[in-house]
Amino acid sequence: MPPQSSISDLPAAAFLALREAFFDAQGNPRVFELRDKRNTQDDPFDEYVHTLFSERLAAGIACQKASGPLITPDLAILRPEICDGATRTSLATKLSGIVGLEVKKLERTVGGAVARASGLDYNTTPPCGTVRVYDRDNRPLDIRGFYLFVCQEPVPERPRHYQLSALTLCDGNLLNSDFEYYLSIVGSRKKKLGIGSYGDGADRARPMLIFVNPLGVSQLDHNVTLVHSRGDLATELPHLRHVGTIARTIPQESAGRSSTAVFHCYRRQSNIPQAHTPFELLDPFPVPSRTEATQARGRFRLDIQPSD
Repeated sequence: MPPQSSISDLPAAAFLALREAFFDAQGNPRVFELRDKRNTQDDPFDEYVHTLFSERLAAGIACQKASGPLITPDLAILRPEICDGATRTSLATKLSGIVGLEVKKLERTVGGAVARASGLDYNTTPPCGTVRVYDRDNRPLDIRGFYLFVCQEPVPERPRHYQLSALTLCDGNLLNSDFEYYLSIVGSRKKKLGIGSYGDGADRARPMLIFVNPLGVSQLDHNVTLVHSRGDLATELPHLRHVGTIARTIPQESAGRSSTAVFHCYRRQSNIPQAHTPFELLDPFPVPSRTEATQARGRFRLDIQPSD
């Protein structure tokens, strides 16, 4: 693997660090240990990834963890010497300077499929290829957003030990590129106050969002993949090999037409058969049929039959 100091693209540097930490040279998963989970919002895996980056990324690359729960993104990877003094406009797209990273950890169903393959809960923050963070003066700074999806499985008979059976690090624009929508959700909202018979209730007007799950795509499951907007990364990093593309249709309702956004998939060169045929996927994400109506709360049924 090339020295990480020579890797200008931060997502690529992060991907190679993850690949070496969680998988051996043959691509087999490495076993790792996590501490016990302390509470609902506590996430030992996020902490593990932060430590991993802090130890494995090259000198000059820093990794900062969110200061508390319910803050997105989970991590920021940056070159401080590039960021200090740079214009906000340049940092919004400079993948060699700073990126945000959100971590999504999944499990497998009893049948072996990745859980929530047809739609993943993103809670109150929509995924996006641009995310908003804040500088030391608490001023907003918009940076590129990437998402790490892993399928984490327990190791039998070894408490607190796990291994990954799938990993995808992807450009957030693969999931959603509408930054204005992102801002409309993450900004402040008005609560409904004074509700209920005693007027002491409140409705937080809190959205719950569902977007696609990349590990629901068969070509990404059981693999270790970087999904990037650049199609030329393999020329800069010969340890990576271009293995396929994913195109997403962008509807343009007002014009009655559509366009496509194309993303490029890379894997570690040493684990790809020479005869590999690059895949070309168009809208491969499984999405269930949906209606505008929300599902009613579950019904508590009793085995009784009162009269009318």
